[in-house]
Amino acid sequence: MKYIGAHVTASGGVENAPLNASQIGANAFALFTKNQRQWKSTPLSEKSIKLFKKNCEKNNLDTKYILPHDSYLINLGSPDEEGLMKSRDAFLDEMQRCEQLGINLLNFHPGSHLKQITVEECLDIIAESINITLSKTKGVTAVIENTAGQGTNVGNEFWHLKHIIDKVEDKSRVGICIDTCHTYSAGYDLVGNYENVFKELDEVVGLDYLKAIHLNDSKKELGSRVDRHESIGKGTLGIEFFKRFMKDNRFDNIPIVLETPDETIWADEIKLLRSFETE
Repeated sequence: MKYIGAHVTASGGVENAPLNASQIGANAFALFTKNQRQWKSTPLSEKSIKLFKKNCEKNNLDTKYILPHDSYLINLGSPDEEGLMKSRDAFLDEMQRCEQLGINLLNFHPGSHLKQITVEECLDIIAESINITLSKTKGVTAVIENTAGQGTNVGNEFWHLKHIIDKVEDKSRVGICIDTCHTYSAGYDLVGNYENVFKELDEVVGLDYLKAIHLNDSKKELGSRVDRHESIGKGTLGIEFFKRFMKDNRFDNIPIVLETPDETIWADEIKLLRSFETE
């Protein structure tokens, strides 16, 4: 079974996110548990935590299919000592918020080398950041999202993900999230070479580590290394890719999250995707 939703707003409190997910017919969703553009935020109140859990239960939203995203400011591979410490502190806070909410996944972009260190050095720092955070928390899996490779971001090649995972001590609490737009923009041809891309992912990283999908079309062409999401079927991936994806049982029973740009059609996109399962 496919669990599909979108990255919904938590404006007014995290307890509103499950309500917003339910309104679009989702049975999975993503959210920010704090302001994604600030280093520090007010701690979650007991009231918000209880309401979040209650609203999830009331709307039949299993926490296994909730995929919070961390702050955009965090760079767990930063070559700058002050920036790295701030990032690690913020990431720990994000992980602890997931613990409080009873969520067992936290999605994050791996980091950036900022042209100051090598890719391998950056990946090593990211792994160390994950190890530090996992040692201070329980029950939450660190889910590394692949990137388009824009700017100095790492994570655009499958071996980057493997390199990080190899150096994470607790393999039971690390995984990956594959973003379809990022994958295509990074140069993996999901349109013309669908099966071989996922075969390579399995051989290099291992599909056992796949914990989630960000399902997005792309505004940009194959290998552009530009991160620009498009609505389902309206970009360079095209509708046939999504039809094939929705029939692929390798992606059952994990959160599948839309980050497409027009939130007014999320409900329609979810209906469309579900219709492909039975075609």
